[in-house]
Amino acid sequence: MENPIAELRRIVMSAQNTWTDTGLPRVAMVCAEACADQVYQPMLHLVLQGTKSLSIGDEVFRYTAGHYFLVPVDVPATGQIHAAAADQPYLAVSLTLDLDVIATLLMEVNTAPGAAQSACFQAVCASDEMLDAWVRMMRLVDRPHEAGVLAPMIEREILYRALQGSLGGILRDMARPDGRMTQIRRVTQWIRGHYTEPFRVEPLALMSEMSVAAFYRHFKSVTAMTPIQYQKRLRLLRARWLLLFDTLDATSIAYKVGYESASQFNREYARLFGLPPLRDAARFKSPLAPTGDTTAPPAAP
Repeated sequence: MENPIAELRRIVMSAQNTWTDTGLPRVAMVCAEACADQVYQPMLHLVLQGTKSLSIGDEVFRYTAGHYFLVPVDVPATGQIHAAAADQPYLAVSLTLDLDVIATLLMEVNTAPGAAQSACFQAVCASDEMLDAWVRMMRLVDRPHEAGVLAPMIEREILYRALQGSLGGILRDMARPDGRMTQIRRVTQWIRGHYTEPFRVEPLALMSEMSVAAFYRHFKSVTAMTPIQYQKRLRLLRARWLLLFDTLDATSIAYKVGYESASQFNREYARLFGLPPLRDAARFKSPLAPTGDTTAPPAAP
């Protein structure tokens, strides 16, 4: 009998070199050669083959096959993937987190209370029960006539298994209207909508219904960044996308994403991506360059 990881790999090998819609609500899959720099939305991400590294703020998180991680709020990150071998690309599935589904599940079932996590994005080994649920979910890709009934049930099972695991505290906190995640998510959504504008921290703390000190502490524990670092990362990811896919020059892009100094933009861009803007863009546009960022569509903050 085929083991769950092997069966999931076989199914996901049909995915494109970008996040691929499965036809199942909130479920996507990828068979990738390169990793996107993007704003990750709240999701559960399960690695099936290869290794993924995410740079979030000043931290680097590494994920290997059979492990999953949670993204609790919108988070700008740069990534890198490593194929298992030349003929074994990176494979993964993801479930976008629907807070209403999680909240309803919490009202209907009892799960171990578990302590809320002080740090997010850690890797957790998927249990046999979670892998079994994922297999049954992905089999529905070829059974669309069954998906309408079964997919919502299996989604709840996957979330239930995650609630039972060591990251269950994060999911519970996400679904609480007055939880830390909800308060920080309110602020990250505001920053994403106003990322080109300067801001003061005090109004953001008021928006989150916290003191300034508590807001700083909780914001960094959830996003691995300070609010200013979060805004800066949004600006730089958007700038890189514009460099690759727009006709604007680097100075115009710097001002477009909110910088007041082109020289500061150049310094911070090179610090994050390893090269100044024009040299970085030329690397990706060269016919000899790698295919580039493909595990997610480029999206504006």
